[in-house]
Amino acid sequence: MIERYGCVAGYPNGSFKGGRAISRLEAAALLNACLERVTETTDELKKLLSEFQKELALLKGRVDGLDARVGVLEASQFSTTTKLSGLATMVVGGVSNNPAGSQVSFNYDLQLNLDTSFSGKDLLRTVLRAGNFDSNNNAFGSGLSTLEIAFQEEGGPDSMGIDKLYYQFPIGKQFTATLGARVGQEDMLALWPSAYPSDTILNVLTLNGAPLAYNKNLGPGFGLWWQNNGWSVSANYVAANAADSSTGLFTSGSAGTSTVQLGYGKENWGLAALYSYVQAGVGVPGATPFITAQIEGGGVNSNAFAISGFWQPATSGWLPSISAGYGINSSSGGDLSTSQSWMVGLQWSDVLAKGNSFGMGLGQPSFATATSNGAPEESGVWAWEWWYQWQLSDAISITPAVFYLNNPLGSDGGANQFGALVKTSFRF
Repeated sequence: MIERYGCVAGYPNGSFKGGRAISRLEAAALLNACLERVTETTDELKKLLSEFQKELALLKGRVDGLDARVGVLEASQFSTTTKLSGLATMVVGGVSNNPAGSQVSFNYDLQLNLDTSFSGKDLLRTVLRAGNFDSNNNAFGSGLSTLEIAFQEEGGPDSMGIDKLYYQFPIGKQFTATLGARVGQEDMLALWPSAYPSDTILNVLTLNGAPLAYNKNLGPGFGLWWQNNGWSVSANYVAANAADSSTGLFTSGSAGTSTVQLGYGKENWGLAALYSYVQAGVGVPGATPFITAQIEGGGVNSNAFAISGFWQPATSGWLPSISAGYGINSSSGGDLSTSQSWMVGLQWSDVLAKGNSFGMGLGQPSFATATSNGAPEESGVWAWEWWYQWQLSDAISITPAVFYLNNPLGSDGGANQFGALVKTSFRF
């Protein structure tokens, strides 16, 4: 049959593996492939069909099952080019000695990601988001106790809005360009130099130890990165107020962040050096109130430098992944001259049960180390967090966490803060 009809092409990779025995199911698969080309029924064919009757029926059942599943998917999908994924997060907890209040609160954040590809290599990403973490009245939405997932639309709590909208496409084999009406600085970096954390808690400990340099400024922007053999160079610009025609895309009032990063990364480690020019008006959530007031409202521009990296073991065990970063910033235009920051994050995988994680982060947010006009310098501002992620399933996780903030108001004074929360995440 093979010689007459040429119906065997080997395995999918083109090999025949002639030195090994085959199973009855593999033999039946070869026969099934020949049946599509057979034009006559011979005695030999009748014997083969009788011999492999059960296996052929099994193969047919599998194919029919796959066809049925494909039919269901095609009938239920809303687009042939777009994939929908989501993350719903609920948080119960409280923070002591917080100006926004110390009562136990119950908040949520909902993100819906629509990823569209027109060529298989490009990406149009639309992120819809809603939440109720009021930055004025919620302990987890203001100051250094702000959670990374804390979000609320400008229209108020429970309002859905466009959080991100950008288009990413390759240019040749080594370049990738990004253009967006609402894109984040982190979306346009070829390498994110941290493995911490797998489940975020405090926002200040997710910024690679350099909250001014890695400020995740969000707005209209564009960027380009190059990658080759682990090396990468990224350059991007984001202007938070560019949608306002009175401000524009490039003026001093655009609250823009210009960023250049050089990085090198492998599967289990990476290192990056980054420079950002931060214009006055850019939001800096991972900084003391003095620095935040200087940059967001005091007309201060900053040159921000950062060096960050990570290492993670090939297999889970006693050794944790290690992420660390340091930032130093030179500022002009106000009372702030120099500020610094740093962080270290440790994370253990498969703790107590496979899929569960335990982590600890420690660092200092951006704090003033040199000032002018008699403004006080700052020191002794610390953030420390511990968390355990309990993975109930591939889609559901529960993360209890505690954190401690030492002198969180910096030169503005105030008591230390202790926070505790339980975060439940649903991925779909």
